[in-house]
Amino acid sequence: MPTRYRFGENHAPHFVTCSVINWIDALSRSQYKDIIVNSLKYCISNKGLVIHAWVIMNNHLHMVITSDEEHPLADIIRDFKKHTAKQLIKEIDTPNESRRSWMMWLFASAGKQNPNNEHYQFWQQDNHPQMLTTGTEITQNITYIHENPVRAGIVYSPECYIYSSGIDYYTQQKGLLPVEVLI
Repeated sequence: MPTRYRFGENHAPHFVTCSVINWIDALSRSQYKDIIVNSLKYCISNKGLVIHAWVIMNNHLHMVITSDEEHPLADIIRDFKKHTAKQLIKEIDTPNESRRSWMMWLFASAGKQNPNNEHYQFWQQDNHPQMLTTGTEITQNITYIHENPVRAGIVYSPECYIYSSGIDYYTQQKGLLPVEVLI
């Protein structure tokens, strides 16, 4: 189904959300979040991705990103989602995952409904990219990203959540990913 949301200019900041199908809490374990972090590191080093803010929650990922002119944002996110979906499903489909049967059944059910998939679907199709054109939009979206784990009751303050760029914005320390701070 077509969407009205499209990536604009690569050098303009975009707010992007990648959500697990049916909002399943499939990312609740640190090893799953680490797969995403490592894949984002790869995209930064090899695909021209620039991350300005990010947070990984239990069922979605928010980012404010740009890229160089050589690597379209849409292509980077497509490749990122394809790679991480395969890696995450492989990691989930092990005896160590107590929710394995339930999650794999949901991924398979979603995959059967989507002709673009062979077997499983992990991520929802749309990324809902929004180009941020003003300083106010950038500040609001970055604040929204960092407040996600606080609103969810995971931490008391944004800089305390390890899977976020909150530490980069609210302290002198560096987080898990290299971030180009915008505000």
